[in-house]
Amino acid sequence: MSTKPTGQASKSAAMVAPKSSPPKASTSISASTKMHKRSRSGCFTCRLRRKKCDEGKSQCKACKHLGLKCDYKRPQWWSNNEQRKQQKETIKNIIKRTKLSEKTNQMGSISADTPPGLSHSLPTSATYSDATARTRAVSVDSQYSLEYEFNQPPTHENFDLYQPQVFTPHFESHPQYQPYPPTPYEVDIKTERQMYVNDVPTRRDSSISTFSTYQPPPTHATLPPFPDDNWVHDSVYEGHGDVFSGGEEGLDFNFFDFSHGPPHNPQQAVIQVDDCDRPLLDHFIDNVLRLIFPILEVNQHGSARSEVILPALESNKCYLHCCLSIAAIHLKSTQGVPNEQIDGDIMRHRYATISELCEALNRDTDHLQILEATLGMIFFQCSVGRVDDCLPDIPWHQHFQAASSLVRKLELPHAMVHVNSAQMHPPFNMTLASWIDILGATMLGRAPQFANTYREKHLSASTSGLCELMGCEDRMMYLISEIACLEALKIGDVLDEIQLCEHIKLLGQQMDLTEPPQGAVDYPFSSTGAIRPKQLSRNMTAMYRVAARIWLCSLVPGSSRYDQSMLELVSRLAGLLEYIPSGPEGFDRSLVWPLLIGGSQSTPSSSFRQVFADRIGRLGDQAEFGSFGRMVRLLQEVWRQSDGEHSAGESQNVHWRDVMRQKGWDFLLI
Repeated sequence: MSTKPTGQASKSAAMVAPKSSPPKASTSISASTKMHKRSRSGCFTCRLRRKKCDEGKSQCKACKHLGLKCDYKRPQWWSNNEQRKQQKETIKNIIKRTKLSEKTNQMGSISADTPPGLSHSLPTSATYSDATARTRAVSVDSQYSLEYEFNQPPTHENFDLYQPQVFTPHFESHPQYQPYPPTPYEVDIKTERQMYVNDVPTRRDSSISTFSTYQPPPTHATLPPFPDDNWVHDSVYEGHGDVFSGGEEGLDFNFFDFSHGPPHNPQQAVIQVDDCDRPLLDHFIDNVLRLIFPILEVNQHGSARSEVILPALESNKCYLHCCLSIAAIHLKSTQGVPNEQIDGDIMRHRYATISELCEALNRDTDHLQILEATLGMIFFQCSVGRVDDCLPDIPWHQHFQAASSLVRKLELPHAMVHVNSAQMHPPFNMTLASWIDILGATMLGRAPQFANTYREKHLSASTSGLCELMGCEDRMMYLISEIACLEALKIGDVLDEIQLCEHIKLLGQQMDLTEPPQGAVDYPFSSTGAIRPKQLSRNMTAMYRVAARIWLCSLVPGSSRYDQSMLELVSRLAGLLEYIPSGPEGFDRSLVWPLLIGGSQSTPSSSFRQVFADRIGRLGDQAEFGSFGRMVRLLQEVWRQSDGEHSAGESQNVHWRDVMRQKGWDFLLI
């Protein structure tokens, strides 16, 4: 199967059948008929919609069918008219997306997108994607619609057999329209990929991105001709360097400087692996790979697979053993594989990874490959495993010490500092190391190892690729690095209280400069249900910003989680979660650090805890794995201790880092 990107301009038109009026009751019995008594015990969602509720537990049928949150407890928005209006609009949008999804699913039976030869073998991305990501209604008036009659004669007066049949309104010829800009086109780009490993199909997936543009769509929406067997590489992977420039979302598919050179063709991947380990490799590619870089996948579809992981699996034996051990950990956590067998696989590949690293370090060669594998050993663990996994392993911060030495030897900080123009691309490995360095420093109460580099980047207002890789804007991450440095000075008693408060005030003012304009935080879905990457990053940055403020306020001497300012910040953090997609295909697992910082300062009556419990429920079993599962377990222990001390009359705060030390946990919660 080949990669087939197609684009089409779509304009949806929903047709609703008129509802038939119920027969009028006879006037002779109207006087004797009893008045209908409205139920007061229905869910608040149905009451807001003024619909009959069957009062089902734990969800009524209407809310369950439409994908709405069913509230039987009085929600916060019920007592505020403005919030009720906003909630009503939110419900309308959810219902609209649900109806569009149902219509699309009905059309799926006549779709010709999936070749019959592959439709039975592998799951598509629809298996893993949220319902809102599949809302593609077929336009009833588009010439590219499945219902369009291609044999009808053209009716447009400017029809030309030899010109593209997409007609652009000529605003310039009508003086009355000159003061107004033309309406942008909405273009859906659908990309399908079939991955082969050693000539064996391992996965097929599909994605749709929506862009706005004032340029007319392509002359046709059909697939390009296939001149030879190399059309996949020529038309897709070389075209990845293009930038989709639109009125709303512009994505650069050649943003990072990947260590493996130009984009890699997954169809040509040849990974040497023993037969006994092939099931682990297949499991890693099919089930684990999609969990590792969710934000990068949203920003650059397929980059994590084709430009980061598959090339490393081919050329880096140490990296391969690392991924196989991660796959075994995921199998053990999710599918209940017998412990002795899977524990042996985990330890065997973990030992092989360390052995390969030591040999390469002794040879003092292949520094880039060693760095790549070391970062993988650190970061991939954040996506798999349970809290109670007791197999012996080297702590993540010891691995990062070796990674930091390699980063300096490769002079990556120097290369990162010079990324200050459109012609320079940040090194991918340095960007990943920076993310681990900044947030990992908060786990240890130390300053980041490359804090001076981040400070220089902040002063020059240049990018490091952190937003494109992980979702939080670079300048916000630079300020988090500064807060980590300040906390390290506080722990070391380097500053007195007056100096500490002065630094806190200055950092607070710096954060004020990063505040977006009013209304910048919004739902990250387009009108067709696709994720808008830039809006998602704005929402995630808002989460990190509020969490950083909470952390900064906690450094003030004598601060308490019951302070009014702290209560307001935690409540604000809970409110922002509404704008982050939830569930197994959502992005809660990319917000482990903000949830940890905000949750550790929440009170028993805080709205954060209720919202947090709801998000955990939507994640299901996946809430128990990786950094998210470890963070949940840590917060539960923090709340148990801090709430118990408060009820006993003690006001001292319980720090989550102290709880980790008590329990012997050495987590990297990012």
